Amino acid sequence: MASEAQQKLIDLGRNTLERDDSGPFRVYRDEHGSVYHSVTHILSNTAPDWQQEALERWLARPGSGEDRDMAAKRGTLAHDSAERLLRVSRKLAIQAAEKKGVIKLNPQGLERPATALTSWALKKAVKSAPKVSWSASGYARGLREWIVDNVSAIHAIEFKVHHPELKFAGTADALIEIKGTKGLFVCDWKTSAKERSEDMLTNYIDQCGAYSLGLRRLTGINVNGALIVVARRSGEPQVRQLSDLELLGAECRFKGRLERYFSEG
Repeated sequence: MASEAQQKLIDLGRNTLERDDSGPFRVYRDEHGSVYHSVTHILSNTAPDWQQEALERWLARPGSGEDRDMAAKRGTLAHDSAERLLRVSRKLAIQAAEKKGVIKLNPQGLERPATALTSWALKKAVKSAPKVSWSASGYARGLREWIVDNVSAIHAIEFKVHHPELKFAGTADALIEIKGTKGLFVCDWKTSAKERSEDMLTNYIDQCGAYSLGLRRLTGINVNGALIVVARRSGEPQVRQLSDLELLGAECRFKGRLERYFSEG
């Protein structure tokens, strides 16, 4: 029988919010009719002026529409590849741990197969992973290799969060543990042809803050940090790891952006 924390994490997969595309932008509604705004929409509407101006200049360039569509497709393919690898690996690791009778709970009450079993499952799953379209193959390969080399436990994949009081909703890519560290990390996969500056990573950092807030509100689970893994066309991904204090700062910044979003909307 699943622990209380494990069951709450499982329940995040049973999305209770209904998507509503009838307005000028997408929102979500719960069974009581309360409206929740998308984390990504909130962030895009509260981005610094220089970011919005840079985006407008880029969109004005000839061919920017095709570039944007290609980037979106590339990101989706790379995300899907990472999601499948994690789902298959988690299933294999849990099955092997249960068969051996060695599955344990981490300090927050979540099922945790031994690191060796997770590593075995990742290596096994990556061998049978389907090929990714050439346009995204380098990005997907970079994510896969990083996951296989660094992930020590997989707790949730593509999990949905929302916040009943703050009225936001979003989907985080993964809740994992990584080798050489202790505790849980909320993880977000990104793709970029160029390396991202710290300023350009700000939205991603605050996005992780939102996911941490939502996860804690719904499950009581506290994460110890966050990871933004930006896959590149070739070579290793760019990785920005947030400490617990940095993540707390991201939570506070997101709350501030949320307040500004609703006051200006």
